[in-house]
Amino acid sequence: MLRLGRALLGRLRPARPWAARRGAAAAAGGEEERFVFLEYEPEPPPPLLPPPAASARGREAVRSRAAGRDGAREGNRVRGVADLSVPPSGVGCSGCGAELQCRDAAAPGFVPADKYRSLCAGPDGTAGLRDAVCQRCWVLEHGGRVVRLDLPPEQHRAVLSAALRSPPRHGRGPLLLYLLDVLELPDPVLPQLPALLSPEVPAAGLLVVGNKVDLLPADSPGHLGRLRQRVTAACLQAGISRAQLVDVRLVSAKTGFGIERLVSRLQRSWKCAGDVYLLGATNSGKSTLFNALLLSDYCKSRAPDVVNRATVSSWPGTTLNLLKFPIINPTCDRIFRRQERLKEEALKTEDQLSDKEKKHLNRLKKQGYLVGRVGRTFKPQKESSVIDFDPDLLSYSIDEDPCHIPKKHEEREEFTYNEVKDARWCFDTPGIVKENCVLNLLTEKEVKLVLPTQAIIPRTFILKPGMVLFLAALGRVDYLQGEKPAWFSVVASKLLPVHIAALSSADAMYEKYAGQEFFKVPMGGKERMKEFPPLVPQDITLKGTGTTEAVADIKLSSAGWVAVTAHAEEELLLRAYTPRGTTVVVREPPLLPYISNIRGARIPGTAAYRTKKPPSLVENLKTVGNR
Repeated sequence: MLRLGRALLGRLRPARPWAARRGAAAAAGGEEERFVFLEYEPEPPPPLLPPPAASARGREAVRSRAAGRDGAREGNRVRGVADLSVPPSGVGCSGCGAELQCRDAAAPGFVPADKYRSLCAGPDGTAGLRDAVCQRCWVLEHGGRVVRLDLPPEQHRAVLSAALRSPPRHGRGPLLLYLLDVLELPDPVLPQLPALLSPEVPAAGLLVVGNKVDLLPADSPGHLGRLRQRVTAACLQAGISRAQLVDVRLVSAKTGFGIERLVSRLQRSWKCAGDVYLLGATNSGKSTLFNALLLSDYCKSRAPDVVNRATVSSWPGTTLNLLKFPIINPTCDRIFRRQERLKEEALKTEDQLSDKEKKHLNRLKKQGYLVGRVGRTFKPQKESSVIDFDPDLLSYSIDEDPCHIPKKHEEREEFTYNEVKDARWCFDTPGIVKENCVLNLLTEKEVKLVLPTQAIIPRTFILKPGMVLFLAALGRVDYLQGEKPAWFSVVASKLLPVHIAALSSADAMYEKYAGQEFFKVPMGGKERMKEFPPLVPQDITLKGTGTTEAVADIKLSSAGWVAVTAHAEEELLLRAYTPRGTTVVVREPPLLPYISNIRGARIPGTAAYRTKKPPSLVENLKTVGNR
């Protein structure tokens, strides 16, 4: 009993918040201990065998889940049984829009045959698939993994082109809502828009929305106005005329910043004149914006209960076909009620919010510098639920098991005929694949490391001529010639390491550590680097404008950029590298010219400065004091 009691106490002893681990090599060489925080360690896999008392059904479920995990590890492909005898459904996946089918596991919209049959077994037939998602969307949503589809880039463009060239409804062409990632300026797909706005496309106008502004720190007062000017200039340089350009807006579809203003702009000018199409490159955030608008005043009041959310993933090309929700008609009464709600919310302070709202707001503050609160003025009235129960079914004696109460069939929410007979729709479209992009060379894990998901904290270094800056193994900037030191501010995901080296040892460092944990991306060791494209150089000449203002950004494809700040009239010769097949862009003027000022003190003995994170700003919320 004493031994059993000690074992139980050992199990109940609370775990330490952190534990120091020493590797075998570190212990032998007397190196410094490495602290591993348990919250960043992968959780151990669940046991494959259930407890002895588990039922046969439970054992089968555990085996099924284990098989699913093993199947997902093989090339990120989740296997399922197909049935060639079943024709396609004609029903789109509610997550990505692909037509649901069980004929080909490698094609879009695949649902395992047994699941497909069970959904179609009801009296409605294939209509039972209306709320279903394909296997790919289910795995993305619940497992965070990617089921690869071998689709040519032209297929996404063909779906978009067919939708835009359809005859105009309601006597007026659609409004094109083009979404671009401000981190990707100049947007690589933007020059293709004039072709989409050809006379064959009866578009009524183009409204450009710069997304992901929450990831960029405010380098000076009025930085949002300057960003908006940069987006407008990029549109004009791409060949879009001012007559076609309705407006330029800045938002964060993820944190909600600018969404309420965008809705007000659409309702005030576009009203309900025609359909709206969300366009943009892959990974620009179209599906995230689609979901945000679905939970706003832009859709009909019952739409969030009827229309499912679009599947969102960092992997490019998640949306494969059209998704849509009906747009509400902004009558004068509705606009007035909406404005009253916005005024009332603008008078609230953070202390007046509910605990749930505060928790949600604090989570968004950790993700971005700019946060917005998206609410709904028009909500459907819910019928009061009445609980029906049978006392005979709920009562049982001590000698008998409880009776099984059959689950009551819940009616699926549907739009009425009057709600959609003359409706205008907001469509989410497949993303246009970016060419010459480094993301096309990376695996699923590597893409998650490269794409920033939280507020970017700039990392600034002071380099002398003859020094090199590495951004993982995806980009490199050499400072070849110059008389004085210059400042290099890295704007990229915090998960990508930055390394400083001497020019004489940079090549040897890359050869030794590329593919290893030292550079993180790419990963896979020497075998991976044999197939990964080599870094290709491009010489760049810059002239400094002063120690407080950057002269240009060196954009290393989609991995991030380096803002260069140098003394006034100082001429610099730099050499930038990216993998072959990708592009280096010199952005003049820089997107954040004063970003080198967002730094702490110099770290002694290094070329790095301590990082500093500016505070977050909450839109449409009254501030108290200095907060």
